[in-house]
Amino acid sequence: MNELELKYGCNPNQKPAKIFMRDGSELPVTVLNGKPGFINFLDALNSWQLVKELKEATGLPSAASFKHVSPAGAAVAKELTDVERQIYFVKPDAEITPIASAYIRARGTDRLSSFGDWAALSDVCDAATAKYLRAEVSDGVIAPGYTEDALKILKKKKGGAYNVVQIDADYEPAAQEYKDVFGITFEQGHNNYKVTDEVFANIVTKNKELPYQAKIDMMVSLITLKYTQSNSVCYVKDGQAIGVGAGQQSRIHCTRLAGQKADNWWLRQNPKVLALPFLDTVHRTDRDNAIDLYISDECDDVLRDGEWQKIFSVRPEPLTREERAEWISKQTGLTVGSDAFFPFGDNVERARKSGAAYIVEPGGSIRDDNVIETADRYGIVMAFTGMRLFHH
Repeated sequence: MNELELKYGCNPNQKPAKIFMRDGSELPVTVLNGKPGFINFLDALNSWQLVKELKEATGLPSAASFKHVSPAGAAVAKELTDVERQIYFVKPDAEITPIASAYIRARGTDRLSSFGDWAALSDVCDAATAKYLRAEVSDGVIAPGYTEDALKILKKKKGGAYNVVQIDADYEPAAQEYKDVFGITFEQGHNNYKVTDEVFANIVTKNKELPYQAKIDMMVSLITLKYTQSNSVCYVKDGQAIGVGAGQQSRIHCTRLAGQKADNWWLRQNPKVLALPFLDTVHRTDRDNAIDLYISDECDDVLRDGEWQKIFSVRPEPLTREERAEWISKQTGLTVGSDAFFPFGDNVERARKSGAAYIVEPGGSIRDDNVIETADRYGIVMAFTGMRLFHH
């Protein structure tokens, strides 16, 4: 099959719609369940490229959680801590395989943004991953294969309508790619730039100590950015993108947005948050929404009389601004990547506030000296790659 008809395009009025191979060859994807739409396939194909490249770069099983053609989160496999199991809603006795841990961490980056996501897995989807997916609100998944047990589990999700797509792991795209806008065709070469630890060789700061984990985190950051709508900035810790700022017109706004998401990820681990007395009847989605409000300046929306009784068994004490600031100040060792150069040192200042110790960006600004000077002020290690990673 070299084409697949879709229900409609980005919106219901955009018909007809399909995906197809220009050269008449076979599509590299097979729909095993459901009926994916136009945006589903945009998410599926972008997210697959991300996890495939991340696995190739790090050698670790990788996963991504996509929404509206940008990653809400991405991560490599890593054993989950007890706190991570709690904040990601993993049952204490649940089996967690490497590929399952990668998706759980990717999904856990920004759980509000991942609501109704498209999941991507670098490895065969096993039963452990399928069981976790079954409990989350998700539109579909793409992987190079599925175990028999995993497929049985996923085919029952959403009343049998859950989208399950298998992709040929050996598929390589054509050298040239095309895109039509307003009836005009654009052509460009496929972005074959590979992120390896060699691209971090140009360390421009006084501090040049770049440990192995920081290199892994730089890879996660840059490969995530390669498939994020530009402008974009990504904060990473221990192989997990914990804050992605996508599609902003201003670089500093990208840095602030991604930093705020990284702060929120860390705040979810605050003892006060971990101890929130949720009613047993409150579902995980509602818990996510309540936590997001509780750790924000709008906490009264969930703590005022008439509201807290719907969610908590007793009214929790607020997490004050001072407590939030103190907790965020304990976050350290983060890596921050940018898809284009930082034009001013203010981006470094903002990244530092969320615990940035390593920064990777292309360089090339007329104010690089100011950016480097700001990094040196805080002992941050900064590498220039010389390669912009815009994605549209």
